[in-house]
Amino acid sequence: MADSSDSVSIDMETISLGGKEHLVKTSKGSVSVSVFGDPDKPALVTYPDLALNHLSCFQGLFFCPEAFSLLLHNFCIFHISPPGHELGADAVSLDEPALSADDLADQIAEVLNFFGLGAVMCMGVTAGAYILTLFAIKYRHRVVGLILISPLCKAPSWTEWLYNKVMLNVLYYYGMCGVVKELLLKRYFSKEVRGSAQVPESDIVQACRRLLDERQSSNVLKFLEAINGRPDITEGLRKLQCRSLLFVGDNSPFHSEALHMTSKLDRRYSALVEVFCEFIPYHTLA
Repeated sequence: MADSSDSVSIDMETISLGGKEHLVKTSKGSVSVSVFGDPDKPALVTYPDLALNHLSCFQGLFFCPEAFSLLLHNFCIFHISPPGHELGADAVSLDEPALSADDLADQIAEVLNFFGLGAVMCMGVTAGAYILTLFAIKYRHRVVGLILISPLCKAPSWTEWLYNKVMLNVLYYYGMCGVVKELLLKRYFSKEVRGSAQVPESDIVQACRRLLDERQSSNVLKFLEAINGRPDITEGLRKLQCRSLLFVGDNSPFHSEALHMTSKLDRRYSALVEVFCEFIPYHTLA
């Protein structure tokens, strides 16, 4: 891993939304950042969930012309991908030490420094929401607002830890196989959307399944290790004074976590939106 602060920029005009992709080298390794919009506008930083990047995690939002034009009218969007989750990423060696959640949060600060950004808005989903919340706790002066979808703030429960350990072992021995994809789809979508013997799975689940085929299993494993080893940041939530807006589906497996997080945030600056729908708003709200 290089530790310089230089950057290599690659035009990504083949992406239908346009934009430019930068490979930013930080002290924690390289990270891919896709930039959309006018750099003179306020910055919105996004961070996706496990095994996703901005195209697969936020496609429902950013492929909606009305929502995308509204965001671009008000923000310059900086999509940060977890290490090795960008399109065409090379596989990271399994012998290379995994970054911790703290390392990933510090990496965001270095990305902001590279682009000369001050205080930013942040939007993240589940694992990405945790990383951005940790970043906001560590660098309070650099975050003006948080938009968090199905967020995490506690250390993994024994159930989640064991679930993740199973996925880590399967990833290690078999790669991005059908079992891993099914576990990830259960994380993203409800049973109704995933389908059954009587009801075919939705188009969005099929699209997500195809996108998961593009992920390097070792890279997903590294990010999962960081999330499975995450510390409890509940106490740090009390120190946040930026505006925080939380979204969670009523049937989401992260519903209780979102309620817990909301109870610890300053109510003067935070709000929870519970979405009563068939699935957690991964590809609609996010």
